[in-house]
Amino acid sequence: MELKAEEASVLSILPPQPQWAYIRGGYGAGGIRIFDGSTGKMRGEVDISNRGDMAIDPAGKYYYVSDTIWTKADRGTRQDFVAIYDTTALKLQIEIPIPGRIIIGGEKQNFIVNDDGKTAYAYNYNPQSSVNMIDLQKRKFVRAIELPGCASLIPNPAVGFSALCSDGTMVTVDTTSAKSKITHTASFFPASGDPIFSNFTYDKTKRQTTFISYSGLVYQATMGAAPVVTAPFSIQAAAGVRPGETKPLNVNWLPGGRQIMALHRPSGHLYVLMHKGEFWSQNEAGEEIWDLDIANKKVVKRRPLKLPASNIEVTQDATPLLFINDKEGNLYVLDAHTMEEKRKVEKTGGGLIITADVGTPAAPLPAATPAPTGSAGS
Repeated sequence: MELKAEEASVLSILPPQPQWAYIRGGYGAGGIRIFDGSTGKMRGEVDISNRGDMAIDPAGKYYYVSDTIWTKADRGTRQDFVAIYDTTALKLQIEIPIPGRIIIGGEKQNFIVNDDGKTAYAYNYNPQSSVNMIDLQKRKFVRAIELPGCASLIPNPAVGFSALCSDGTMVTVDTTSAKSKITHTASFFPASGDPIFSNFTYDKTKRQTTFISYSGLVYQATMGAAPVVTAPFSIQAAAGVRPGETKPLNVNWLPGGRQIMALHRPSGHLYVLMHKGEFWSQNEAGEEIWDLDIANKKVVKRRPLKLPASNIEVTQDATPLLFINDKEGNLYVLDAHTMEEKRKVEKTGGGLIITADVGTPAAPLPAATPAPTGSAGS
């Protein structure tokens, strides 16, 4: 019998879907695996090292990866770049060289894409704190912006980006002109006394960022040229229990884990991993999920977990799914409304979880202030 020659083929997948989960392999394991939450099936894998960060194009056309490699594995000539992959064939489109980037696992805010998908920002520490600005339309590095004492990047579509700082302020960087303009808010949290978790959430439909502190204080900031931060409230008080404190040897319910909260933007419900412990136990995995209705400042549901979880994310559709993973790298898919477990998927990865928020309109930008008539140069 004559054997036919084998022919190579390339399969394609759908662009990012609302109920897909993008899961990091965890420490020591590269790749971001794509799982369909509605079936538990793996759909593909984005090529990324265990040192890289990923963001999804708001239009759903590209996956952006900020990564670092060396010519001899972990030594030799270092190369830092932003790689662009299309979302249906997962094919590399281009690599954009950048002058450096910070290498640290478990953070979502080291690499962000603005709401319009035109600009990316990559946090760098070479030789000091700075941010690399990348034009994703022209596919080129624009400039590095020195930002001493600040990190954890936040999209700020009105001007550029913002970040949290070690003095308890929020810095805003206006990148709309050739020379960046940098301004700070007043200090609104005690960075050394009750820090804010760096894996916070951002809502592009409201241009609003939600933070939570180690003691359980919930802050919200409306982004803009001069961000406005609301007075915080206690998530423990919202659940009808004693508010969190910073005193030592005081056991209470506290937020903890790596990716400790997830916001369902359409409903305004914040899902937070909570554990019993003392202050400064913020790395302890969550023993319960608390469902916080932010607008009403009320915890409406508490869901004990069979095994502790360090990462949580939620889909942004009308029937949202919650994703959590344990230290063994198993993924649990829950109905976000009822907290009922729908399925368990083994060995998916123990790192951060991303969901796609594509096709959701961003909040309109404020109208530009017209220049006064009769002024010089008009």
